[in-house]
Amino acid sequence: MAPETRTESRIRRHERVREKVRGSADRPRLAVFRSLTHIYAQLIDDNAGRTLVAASSVDAKDGKGKKSERAKAVGTLLGERAKAKGIETAVFDRGGYRYHGRIKALGDGARSAGLRF
Repeated sequence: MAPETRTESRIRRHERVREKVRGSADRPRLAVFRSLTHIYAQLIDDNAGRTLVAASSVDAKDGKGKKSERAKAVGTLLGERAKAKGIETAVFDRGGYRYHGRIKALGDGARSAGLRF
């Protein structure tokens, strides 16, 4: 059997996380995807199978700075959009990534905007 690539390993870790983490309408899942240059986050209601709120570094107003700074701005933007829709709590789905760096910065930004998880 051939060794796994990084992406395949991440997907396997993500599947393990997803066995335990489910989002609902009152407590959606905050799913994170990290590409090489951008970071994307969305609040998902798994029961209905739809995205409630989304934000990314592509549409964040502060497109300059370090990647972790942009990730924090995305978290803040997501938190503000969630508050506008009346969402106060969420379940964090790190997407198979380690909780540090950009992923942690996004989480801290969402918390600073008032989202609890």
